[in-house]
Amino acid sequence: MKLAHLADVHLGFRQYYRQTPAGINQREADVANIFRRVIDDVASAEPDIVVFAGDFFHSVRPTNQAILHGFNQLARLRTRLPKSQVVIVAGNHDTPRSTDTGSILKLFEAVGGVHVVSDSVRELEFDELDLALTCVPFAAHLTGGGPIPKPERKTAKLQVLVTHAEIAGVLSPERSAAEYGGIVIEPGELHCENWDYVALGHYHVAHQVQRNAWYSGALEHLTSNPWGELKDEAREGRPGQKGWLLVTLGEKLGVEFRPASPERQLLDLEPIQGAGLDAPKIDKLISARVANISQGIEAQIVRQVVWDVPRSIARNLDHPKIRDFKSTALHYNLDIRRPETTRPVGIGTPGSRKTLDEVVADYLSQRPDMPKAHLKKLVALGAKYMKSVEQDLLEE
Repeated sequence: MKLAHLADVHLGFRQYYRQTPAGINQREADVANIFRRVIDDVASAEPDIVVFAGDFFHSVRPTNQAILHGFNQLARLRTRLPKSQVVIVAGNHDTPRSTDTGSILKLFEAVGGVHVVSDSVRELEFDELDLALTCVPFAAHLTGGGPIPKPERKTAKLQVLVTHAEIAGVLSPERSAAEYGGIVIEPGELHCENWDYVALGHYHVAHQVQRNAWYSGALEHLTSNPWGELKDEAREGRPGQKGWLLVTLGEKLGVEFRPASPERQLLDLEPIQGAGLDAPKIDKLISARVANISQGIEAQIVRQVVWDVPRSIARNLDHPKIRDFKSTALHYNLDIRRPETTRPVGIGTPGSRKTLDEVVADYLSQRPDMPKAHLKKLVALGAKYMKSVEQDLLEE
C-alpha cells in the first residue's frame, strides 16, 4: 500500500514586498504554484491515501484566494485519484485560539473523499486498505488531551500515526522558539514501536526521527530563518531541496523523498570577512560575490553576510549599488555583523561590552512572571526586531 505524506504547505504565506502583475504577493504565488505542481506529482505516483500532517494554511483566517486554490487543487487530486482517500490533520497555523471559532479546513470535506481532523484525537479506518489512521491534531496537544494513544492492532493490519508537533532533540531550543514555536513532545511519546509508520508535520526539513517516523518537510522555505534550513538540508544530503514523501507500507517499509521544483533559488553567498577593510574594498567584494553567481540574482532570494564591519564603515558603503541588488533580486539581504568590542572591567581586567540587543535579551530573560517557553519566544522576537532596526539604520 502506498501513502503520500505531505505537510506544512502554508497556502497564503506572504513574505517581502514584491507583487505579481495581478497584485498578489510574489511568495504567496510561489507557494501556490509549487503546491499545484506537487499535486500533479502526487497524482502521478498513484498513492492509495494522501495525508497532510498539518499547516495546510499559513493562518487560521487565510485569504479567499488561498482557500479557493486549496479547494481547487484537492478537487483536482480527487478527480485524478477517485479511489484514493485524502486526510488533513490541523497544525498550529490551522488552529484558532478559541475552540468556538472552528476550522476553515472543514470546508474541504465538501470535496468528497477528504477527511479533516482539526480539534481532537480521531481514528479513521479504511477497510478497503486494511488501514487505521490515528490522527492527533495540534489542538489535541494544546489542550492537554492526554498522551498519544497506542494503536489497537485488532482494528486493522496497518497502523499509522499522523500528528503535528516538534519532537524533542530535532532542533536546538533557541531555533525551536524563534522559528517554530508550538508543542514539543518527547520521542518516546510517539510509541514508534507500535506503528507501521508515523507521519509528522511542523519541522520544515525532511528528516527521519526514528526508523519508521519521518517529517516530510515543507514544500518551500517558509520560516523566518531559511538560511538555517539550508544548513539542515545540507546535513540531510538534500541541500536546498523541499518536497514530500512517498511511503510504501507492508512487510517492508519504504520511504522515498520526492523533490518539489522550486520557483526560485535561495542563495547564501560566501561570507565576507570585513575586519580591517575600508568601505570601497568591502564594496568590491560584495559586487564580486554577486558577479560570481552564474545564473545571476534576478528574482532570487539572496543573503550576503559581512563580518566585523564597524558602523562607521557600514555607513560609507555604496548603498545605491546595494539598492540596485535589492531591486534586481526578489529579496537581497546584506547582513552586516559588527565586531565584538571590549572595554576594561574593574582594574585592568578586559571584558566584553554587551551589545544593545544582548542587553535587551538579558532584560527580557529576567521576567519572573512568564513561563520559560514564552520567555524564549519573547527574547527571540526582541532580537529579531533589534536586528531589523539596526539594519535600517545602517542603510539610511
